[in-house]
Amino acid sequence: MTVPAAPRVSRRTAELGTENAFVVLAEVNALVRAGQDVISFCIGEPDFHTPAHVQEAAVGAIRAGRHGYTPSAGIPELREAAARYMGGMRGIEIDPEHVVVGAGAKPFIAYSILATTDYGAGDEVVYPNPGFPIYESQIRVHGAVPVPLHLKEGRDFAFDPAELDAKIGPRTRLLILNSPHNPTGGVLRRADLEAIAAILRRHPQVWVYADEIYSRLVYDGEFVSIASLPGMVERTIICDGASKTWAMTGWRIGVAANPVLAAEFTRWVTNTDSCASHVGQCAAVAAIEGPQDAAEAMKASFHERRHLIVRLLNAVPGISCRTPGGAFYVWPNVTQACRMVGAADSEEFRRRLLHEAGVAVLADIHFGARVPGEGQHIRFSYAASKAAIEQGVERVAEFVRKHARRAA
Repeated sequence: MTVPAAPRVSRRTAELGTENAFVVLAEVNALVRAGQDVISFCIGEPDFHTPAHVQEAAVGAIRAGRHGYTPSAGIPELREAAARYMGGMRGIEIDPEHVVVGAGAKPFIAYSILATTDYGAGDEVVYPNPGFPIYESQIRVHGAVPVPLHLKEGRDFAFDPAELDAKIGPRTRLLILNSPHNPTGGVLRRADLEAIAAILRRHPQVWVYADEIYSRLVYDGEFVSIASLPGMVERTIICDGASKTWAMTGWRIGVAANPVLAAEFTRWVTNTDSCASHVGQCAAVAAIEGPQDAAEAMKASFHERRHLIVRLLNAVPGISCRTPGGAFYVWPNVTQACRMVGAADSEEFRRRLLHEAGVAVLADIHFGARVPGEGQHIRFSYAASKAAIEQGVERVAEFVRKHARRAA
């Protein structure tokens, strides 16, 4: 019996991008099921359990019957806790009415683009490149024009403010900032943000989406939000969440704050998810307001691992790795290593590491088009044990040494 063909999918769906960390993770899982030994550095997820008191709060919420719908903007106690927490970290006052809770922080990328640009009108969104791939994907699918802002290794993966100035024009509606940054671990320092704010004051039509999900994971110096600078809080969408700080990626709780757009975001939540998980919201209140020793211990562990992986990678022939300021990623330059092993580019290097050395990483092209003149890079997430870091980097070193000998 012939099965009739299904109707076609929309062009928008066919062209929708993805997050390649999950694509590579699926490939890794298939190899592991087939019996291959793989050490994975491809997913940006803390390798810790959610703190015990947060788990208990969730269990208590379930037993108390708090598992129905909530207001689309979130339960009042979480909005209040998040306002105090985010405002305190940034040195600003945030009204709980200006806070919206989402099913993770990721939906606010789409909501921000939808709330500040019009489909097909030529509205532009400036975003960091390399960057979290969902930025460009969501800009395109919602009919705006993506304008990449190149991050430079020589600036510790910050961008040149003069380049930002050149890219903002009358059609620019939104600037995306991510600090600490995925995939490079770069951090925008106060001087960087002051230069950016000075430029934006000449362009009052531009909103700012401040993706600060790694705000608690800054290792050198202070975390600074652009929202804390004069005249910026009203036009900045502050986005944070529970995932990275308290090892709650699967709980899907994100928060965004803005005095103007909170009501618009609430309507978007109503139209999409209805509300975030009631149980997850109760857990997030406990995470924010409860003991912070587990969160601080996780940060201390990531800090130690950062030193370890940077030191080990810099000892690998053909690899150079700058020390990232935050998050839990390193972005080593593998240009010379690619030449040594005969790999055409970082993606071929990445594939060969997986299939020949049993090490899973991501290539620079998974985070946008390569920055001209910046060479080849790969990303390691060091949210992995010290033993995995030591064994994984040694496999990379042996892979390079072996194939370099053959080439010689």
